[in-house]
Amino acid sequence: MGELGVAVIIEDDLDVRGLLEAVLLQSGFEVHTASGGREGVESVRKIGPDIVTLDVGLPDIDGFEALRRIRLFSTAYVVMLTGREEEADVLTALEGGADDYITKPFRPREIRARITALMRRPRDAETDPSGQVPQPASPAPGNSASILRYNGLELDYSRRLASLQGTTLELTRSEFELLHKVLRGAGTVLSRAELVRAVRGEQYRDDAYISDADERAVEVHMGNIRRKLRDDPEAPRWLETVRGVGYRLPAQRPPNSR
Repeated sequence: MGELGVAVIIEDDLDVRGLLEAVLLQSGFEVHTASGGREGVESVRKIGPDIVTLDVGLPDIDGFEALRRIRLFSTAYVVMLTGREEEADVLTALEGGADDYITKPFRPREIRARITALMRRPRDAETDPSGQVPQPASPAPGNSASILRYNGLELDYSRRLASLQGTTLELTRSEFELLHKVLRGAGTVLSRAELVRAVRGEQYRDDAYISDADERAVEVHMGNIRRKLRDDPEAPRWLETVRGVGYRLPAQRPPNSR
């Protein structure tokens, strides 16, 4: 096994496949490749990789179908690659369980940085912010400081669990990271760029290029979180949109308010 783990590349373009293989080998992965969707799914099933790069335009089944099949049995990080930047494609990939979405042509340094950031998860919980209004989600009494409660929502960062009024929420890794970032923001407005970095990893360089597709991906994730929380955007309890800027935690509500 490589220093960072095992990677599977599912890509039909020989040149792109070779480039990805070189990048991942240099990054410290043991690398396996597949040129088709079905072959790639079986490789993921047999090898059990830590990370998968998955092309959308494959010759047999497309990348979205391959992703659907992979998510039936694997929790590996999945980075989708495509030559298109349509919002519908971003939405389909992220809702299907992809952890990141990169358009071609890409820079080797960019994909290396994104994959390295993914592999850092889960990270230690951040330190408590202070002096913010409204107050940040607070640790649950009698429990670990990594457990946060806010407006009926409970998030256990160390165990990667989230629940709403006792019902478990099925969140993707990216959704979990974004919700954690907002809860810890204590009402501070978080820009889309800041939230992109939260998805990629807090150690992602501040001067790294962030594309319009990256910011749209955050909007898609936030929409998915809001849907799973059944949060009303007109009277939000957890995700308040600040037009033209980003998102923040709204004020605390009384327990029985709606």
